[in-house]
Amino acid sequence: MKTFPIGGVHPSDNKKWSKSKAIEVMELPDVVTIPLAQHIGAPATALVKKGDAVKVGDKIAEATGFMSANIHAPISGTVTAVDLQPNGQGLRQMMVTIKREGDEWAEGIDLSTDLVKECNLSSAEIIARIKEAGIVGMGGATFPTHVKLSIPEGKKAEILIINGVECEPYLTSDYRTMLERGEELLVGTSILMKAVSVEKAVIGVENNKPDAIKHLKELAKDYNGIEIKALKTMYPQGGEKQLIAAVTGREVPAPPALPIDVGAVVCNASTAVAVYEAVQKNKPLVQRVVTVTGKSIKDTKNLLTRFGTPVSALIEKCGGLPEGDNRVLNGGPMMGRPMSNLQSPVMKGCSGITVISGAEALRGEPSACIKCAKCIEACPMGLEPYLLAKQSKKKAWGEMEKNDITSCIECGCCQFTCPANIALLDYVRLGKQTVMGIIRARNAKK
Repeated sequence: MKTFPIGGVHPSDNKKWSKSKAIEVMELPDVVTIPLAQHIGAPATALVKKGDAVKVGDKIAEATGFMSANIHAPISGTVTAVDLQPNGQGLRQMMVTIKREGDEWAEGIDLSTDLVKECNLSSAEIIARIKEAGIVGMGGATFPTHVKLSIPEGKKAEILIINGVECEPYLTSDYRTMLERGEELLVGTSILMKAVSVEKAVIGVENNKPDAIKHLKELAKDYNGIEIKALKTMYPQGGEKQLIAAVTGREVPAPPALPIDVGAVVCNASTAVAVYEAVQKNKPLVQRVVTVTGKSIKDTKNLLTRFGTPVSALIEKCGGLPEGDNRVLNGGPMMGRPMSNLQSPVMKGCSGITVISGAEALRGEPSACIKCAKCIEACPMGLEPYLLAKQSKKKAWGEMEKNDITSCIECGCCQFTCPANIALLDYVRLGKQTVMGIIRARNAKK
């Protein structure tokens, strides 16, 4: 059974807490706050102002330039503010606040559950609908999907890969989506194949999800060119480059190279379902499935949640925070970011809220590096995390760039394996962000 060639770790998957929980619809909040930056690239520009009435699906912010994404109203009601609000880390960013009044959807959106298989649109028309719907990568990276599907001149897509791996511990939102919305996933995959003009698609699923693999294989018999491939369970198999290597054996070169440079286009499983809804149902991206989980959570759930819903509301829906020490993560324990503001909203890239409690919520005291090289063995990108962390501490940004920091996928394997409890990921992530900012500024001067 295939996997990627170097590095990786085997953290406890801890999916048992929520994997059996069918998707539930989260109650609509009375008020939502919608960030204008829910994607990689430039923040969207607000199209509404205080006092405006909106319906679900109305466009409230427009993409600014090519690398950006539209944003739509997730509830109907009245806009009460367009101003700076704190995000999950307490940093203020521009958001639109809407007070709910009923649940009225914009005209032209098909809310029926009828499956629509046939798509007679051209590639350009499909991509235009995806762009209009504001779809981004829903595995966490939030790369605007219409950009990913716009193949640069001189490049050619040969294979579409759908990421159903969901290797992050605890999270099960993609897993439940594959089980409960398999038909929509496959139609969405067919539409994506047409968008990038390929005859072959592979849906990669780790072998710790045998029921999802069996279910999709049965459904896929009715879809030409779509293969369901079981992959060996290994973290971070869901990383784009690692998944491409596991499925095709091809290695994506270091940045600025992209998957299309080896003929691959990769989309997340939930993204494919969102594509189905956008193209076949004219439904913009206004909600997603969010796993709320943790060993001490009373009632873990997979909740279909409108964007802008406060994270605190989801946690309360699941029985509230446990007593004692807790660390709340936007995402899972490997790549998730700690949250300091639980009133912050669910966004397009939020696949899960993980609550780590008790002793596990406390970081071990760091000690000196013992030169064990475990972080090097674990790094799936072949980097030297201990060295990059040291250079980040010293603000040696030029040296970090020379040592290929931009290839880091921030998977956390290094920090997971460190016996000295050094915050390797934190230092490396800071260094990567700084170096990428320096590179962007340098390129802007050219």
